[in-house]
Amino acid sequence: MCIKGKPSFPVCRGFEMNTTLDQFTEVIHQAIARRRPLRIRGSGSKDFYGGLSKGEVLDTTAYRGIVDYAPEELVITARAGTLLHEIEAVLAEQGQMLPFEPPYFGPRATLGGCVAAGLSGPRRVSSGAVRDFVLGVQILDGQGDLLRFGGQVMKNVAGYDVSRVMAGSLGTLGLILEVSLKVLPRPKTEATLQFELDEMQALEKMNRWAGAPLPISASCYHDHVLTVRLSGAQSAVHAAQIKLGGQMMIAGEDFWRGIREQTSTFFRERAPLWRLSVPSTAAVTVPGKQLIEWGGALRWVFTEGDPGAIRAAAEKMQGQATLFRSAKKSSGVFHPLPKPLLAVHQRMKRAFDPHGIFNIGRMYSDF
Repeated sequence: MCIKGKPSFPVCRGFEMNTTLDQFTEVIHQAIARRRPLRIRGSGSKDFYGGLSKGEVLDTTAYRGIVDYAPEELVITARAGTLLHEIEAVLAEQGQMLPFEPPYFGPRATLGGCVAAGLSGPRRVSSGAVRDFVLGVQILDGQGDLLRFGGQVMKNVAGYDVSRVMAGSLGTLGLILEVSLKVLPRPKTEATLQFELDEMQALEKMNRWAGAPLPISASCYHDHVLTVRLSGAQSAVHAAQIKLGGQMMIAGEDFWRGIREQTSTFFRERAPLWRLSVPSTAAVTVPGKQLIEWGGALRWVFTEGDPGAIRAAAEKMQGQATLFRSAKKSSGVFHPLPKPLLAVHQRMKRAFDPHGIFNIGRMYSDF
């Protein structure tokens, strides 16, 4: 272990993990022999996301523990079943964090589920997405073979792109065993400001501020209120406060947690929740209640509208629409892929999972 002092997290012995790994391999071999699909699952905190996959559950939670953490190198490596809150607690002790601010959606959320889902929180607009911080992965493919891609340092780029492909793949390409992530120092100071504006004014300000040297790490617009978070050195945050004005929000940390975990008042609607990725200046015409994030590039919309019409509207804006939460998924969850891109996905699926046993239907019916 590269961290100084006694580790403040559970240490799982190597032989125990090897036994678990052997069990995973045997389950995969049996699934191939019996032509039986497998449903890779951690804590289940993101079961709602994506299509309904089929098969016997392959539980990853036993394969856990932080393998290596080098604060001076800004890199942490952990097994898939490791709880996110354990990882973030260890990072916090060293004044560091996961830059993409991953949503948990449950107290037992795991690292494997975080990477497989590929979801990022409010800080995505300033820091980047999950895949931007994946340095290396270790997986079991659809034949039970152990594969390693990338590494544990930034200068090791061998297999780098393959490692990133695992982020957001929803377990369709293989069983993620271990992930190395780049981490960043936590901001010294944060402040949250609010402004009363109409939607067009809010979009104009978010886009204008995005092109200015301002330490904005998150933005959200709903119900005529634009909320922005400033993060960085105390002097930079203070200067930005003076320049932007607005009303200081006392419980800023709670506010952003509510947006990240979708526990704020807006997310309590019962209608299907759509996630629209669109140009930051787009005027979304989809009817329903809307919340805007990521400087205008992410729109959350509760609507009972026709899925085809919603996706057509997103395409017209040069964007995509994902059915994020809904009891009815017969129309599909993710935006349909163009034929050339679909062919690439299918080839990749055949390369990593030739027998078609992993998380069938979780992304697209075709794989």
